[in-house]
Amino acid sequence: MTRDEISNLVARGESETLEFKKSTGERVEAAKTTCAMLNHRGGVVLIGVAEDGTVVGQDVGDGTIERVAAELQNIDPPVFPTIDPVPLGDGKTVLMIRVSRGAMRPYAHKNIPYRRVGNTTRRMTQEEYSQTLLERMHNEERWENQPAVGWSIDDLDLDELRRTVVESIRMSRGDPGTTDPEDLLLGMGLIKDGALLRAAVALFGNNRRVAAEWTQCLLRVARFQGIDRTEFLDNRQFRGNAFTLLTQAERFIQEHLPIAGRIVQSSFVRQDEPLYPPLALREALARIHRRDTAAVVR
Repeated sequence: MTRDEISNLVARGESETLEFKKSTGERVEAAKTTCAMLNHRGGVVLIGVAEDGTVVGQDVGDGTIERVAAELQNIDPPVFPTIDPVPLGDGKTVLMIRVSRGAMRPYAHKNIPYRRVGNTTRRMTQEEYSQTLLERMHNEERWENQPAVGWSIDDLDLDELRRTVVESIRMSRGDPGTTDPEDLLLGMGLIKDGALLRAAVALFGNNRRVAAEWTQCLLRVARFQGIDRTEFLDNRQFRGNAFTLLTQAERFIQEHLPIAGRIVQSSFVRQDEPLYPPLALREALARIHRRDTAAVVR
């Protein structure tokens, strides 16, 4: 980064993702702000810029960056932010500390967690810290994020995987630029450290093996007489990967959903309309992800 680029960045003013520190004498505060940015959306701390936005720079000796790095080491869990020296051309230098949103939130500096509020750094409340910690533990330990032991890419329904990608492209959600199954799964975050995740099997697993080994991949659907759920008109169970279950649920609803018909005055063709909009029903079905969930049609 050049001096002009630093000036353009400074011109934006301090924000949730940008903070100014006049010198390394404020490196403790800079580390606190870095900690807060890790707990938020990431950001940049510029050392050598006054609070009013004046780019003053500072002398950078042999141990200057090491002292800043040592202060950043007081952040836990450990992080290794980028510290870039930007020469200003007059013997002075601006140090730029850059971090992205941390993957191991919450972070604490000397055992105190911080957060960004506008362009300020504040200490997290106990409630905020506990909530952030709970979110981290949930994300790390969720069942679907664990390795699918005994499964490989060859055990997946690769046709379903490719259909999903084609549909994603059709809906303008991005083109991965590849048809290789491993690359596609990597792009979807379904392979970690070379291991296939359970989420990949739940989504694209071979239906015969999923039905035999993963009993939790089950969808129960029923149609009742009346509203008290005491008399079944139809009752079925389906097993398989998530896309198969979604398709089976749609078919079941289509079989039982009343279809209204009307004659359009300007046409000889009758116009049929289901009782409920198909798009709304599909969205509702896509949100059904709990084990042993029943889709009920009355």
